[in-house]
Amino acid sequence: MVDGFAAALRQRGNALLLDGGMSNQLESQGNDLTDALWSARLLADDPDQILRTHAAYAAAGADVAITASYQASFQGFEKAGIDRAAAEALLRRSVVLARDAGSRFVAASIGPYGAVLADGSEYRGRYGLTKRELTDFHRPRAEVLASAGPDVLAIETVPDADEAEAVLDAVAGLGVPVWLSYSTANGRTRAGQPLAEAFALARGNDQVLAVGVNCLAPEEATDAVALAAEVTGKPVVVYPNSGEGWDAEARSWTGPATFDAARVGAWVAAGARLVGGCCRVGPDQIRELALVLRTAS
Repeated sequence: MVDGFAAALRQRGNALLLDGGMSNQLESQGNDLTDALWSARLLADDPDQILRTHAAYAAAGADVAITASYQASFQGFEKAGIDRAAAEALLRRSVVLARDAGSRFVAASIGPYGAVLADGSEYRGRYGLTKRELTDFHRPRAEVLASAGPDVLAIETVPDADEAEAVLDAVAGLGVPVWLSYSTANGRTRAGQPLAEAFALARGNDQVLAVGVNCLAPEEATDAVALAAEVTGKPVVVYPNSGEGWDAEARSWTGPATFDAARVGAWVAAGARLVGGCCRVGPDQIRELALVLRTAS
């Protein structure tokens, strides 16, 4: 399936549709995600809820299911009393659940180090760790996820170009292609680096099939897509959040939603080949994206 994913991505005039937010759909199904493991807790406690979430997005038209492993780590599982062997099984389960739900392709999520801290630092970066420490953190779970047979590893919501470089080192040689997607604001990474410099890390890296942005305001997406395409010459991945703001201290969303499926035409015209939604974008919005993509093709 890996070769099939790469071939589908290369098809001109065709964009693959990603799913939407995992956590918001799980919450709409009645799940409490206040635990530090967030959605990853359900890999152990109630995997059927994750399967239902993937199935809801597949039914809405998503071509690609992103696994519930964003916040999953050996350190986080250990704090929850889950040993190494069980944690490896849960990481592999995340891929199996996504595969079983019916989308064409599975992207195994590798979230940033800050997500494991559960304190909002994934929106800031700059953790005070060396590149080697970050690579050593990411490599073991990337190895396990790769062994489960996803079509692509989704290095997503990366706030810091330094961490992106570390994760690319961590996944090198695993035999699975990746996409690299930054979390951005005002044309920079969350850590404040120029996006052109951040995107340039993917240029010339054959393992990176696509590069782009996610969990950013929808109104900033088109410019970011165009820049990623210009800098790297690669297909671009884009999946904004709802446009609402996240208050990490209050752990709540603020402001109005600005996600609009009508924007997808501009994203595709600018070079996007993987499009979808992130936090607070649900199956209804993915269904709208599917309709726009079908109409445009």
